[in-house]
Amino acid sequence: MARKIIIDTDPGQDDAVAILLALASPELDVLGLTAVAGNVPLELTARNARIVCELAGRTDLPVHAGCDRPMARDLVTAEHVHGKTGLDGADLPDPTMPLAEGHAVDFIVETLRREAAGTVTLCPLGPLTNIATALERAPDIAGRIERIVLMGGAYFEVGNITPAAEFNIYVDPEAAHAVFACGAPITVLPLDVTHKALTTRARNAAFREAGRVGEVVAGWTGFFERFDKAKYGSEGAPLHDPLVIAWLLRPDLFTGREVNVEIEVDSPLTRGMTVADWWGVTDRAANALFIGDVDADGFFHLLTERLSRL
Repeated sequence: MARKIIIDTDPGQDDAVAILLALASPELDVLGLTAVAGNVPLELTARNARIVCELAGRTDLPVHAGCDRPMARDLVTAEHVHGKTGLDGADLPDPTMPLAEGHAVDFIVETLRREAAGTVTLCPLGPLTNIATALERAPDIAGRIERIVLMGGAYFEVGNITPAAEFNIYVDPEAAHAVFACGAPITVLPLDVTHKALTTRARNAAFREAGRVGEVVAGWTGFFERFDKAKYGSEGAPLHDPLVIAWLLRPDLFTGREVNVEIEVDSPLTRGMTVADWWGVTDRAANALFIGDVDADGFFHLLTERLSRL
């Protein structure tokens, strides 16, 4: 049977590609999308999620708007990376499908309570505000989650929004702290692995040859990569969020370790730092599978092939 997932997202070009990969994959049953403020404000992330659904021909999917700000801080956004809309790089029409009624947090809670325990995986691609708020309002759902598979954090790669922190965790460190402490099984796709999956010229060319949707994706990645290429001096940009979906589809492409992960919430200097005990130097119990490596060619082959199906 297809694995049931909820995608919690703040699109973002790489979020959009992750959603498309999920919708192109029969192994996954996407129960709905929940939008959160992150890369751009909530009004735009909710809009962008619906644009992606329409691009994939999935106007039947519920898209719920969620939290418009972090749990305890002012919102930090990333238009400097993703452009003013969050989906700059492709000219797509405004969505015609409406937002689903009800708050995203309520949808997450109700879905986890309705479905059999241990059958729904949560896939957060942005700040963890919606997930943590759901856990705060309904602590009983933690034991019903099959797994949380998230993009966020870093260890060897440290930070991309500050010297110490990755963007998704930095935006709402209190939410991240709550999620990592919730007791549900967690898989983390940090910068350490996403920085090994670069959108090179050849890979972008392969997207363009993958049909109508691939052409759009190539436009997005062509825009998105300009920032990271200038920042890191690399051949392309990390394609972060689709690795979450790829791990669900092909975990054999990845390697990592079960480690303890804690989130720094107090220090202004290292706010949002992902303190991953990669070397096992503490006695803290492991609470996450922290991914460190990926077969990048295998990942891009999977992604391009699936995009060609849409």
